[in-house]
Amino acid sequence: MAQNTAGQIVDTARQLIMTRGYNGFSYADIAEAVGIRKASIHHHFAAKSDLAKAVVEQSRAIIHAQVAQLAEAEPDAAAQLRAYAGYWERCILDNSAPFCVAAMLAAELPSLPEDLAVSVRAHFAELTGWLARILALGVQQGSVSLVGSAEEEADAFMSAIYGAMLSARAFADPGRFVTITETLLSRVVRLH
Repeated sequence: MAQNTAGQIVDTARQLIMTRGYNGFSYADIAEAVGIRKASIHHHFAAKSDLAKAVVEQSRAIIHAQVAQLAEAEPDAAAQLRAYAGYWERCILDNSAPFCVAAMLAAELPSLPEDLAVSVRAHFAELTGWLARILALGVQQGSVSLVGSAEEEADAFMSAIYGAMLSARAFADPGRFVTITETLLSRVVRLH
């Protein structure tokens, strides 16, 4: 039961962070949603930043697993870039993850506890590193064309993906994400 409760707490926190941000929810919100007392949350996560770090770390673990699975299933770099954009497209269209947890937390970075800020920065460093490796691989494979270095282009690619999420949210139009990411991909991925 304890593991199940901790899992429910983390899942609820994830949803609240995606929709309200770190500063927009409290343990009282989680207690009400899960049907437990606030003391039960403190038993699993002493501080709110501990809970948010658990959410970020869970997200990072999921991304690691997905990246490994994607690399095994699809050796083509351009296809991996499309799959990455496609993952977020599905999450935004079906509203299962309308916004990246780390992106929401990054927007609040100046007000986050330092331990949580470190975890959020690590997420972005890992993601940018992965994108740089995929872009460099795509250049080697001849499926990707870059203007700048792979590292610079990885920053630009990641920024465009997250900007597309923000635009889709700002206009309440999930289709905007697709339009923006297709434009992005058409600039990077070479037609065969």
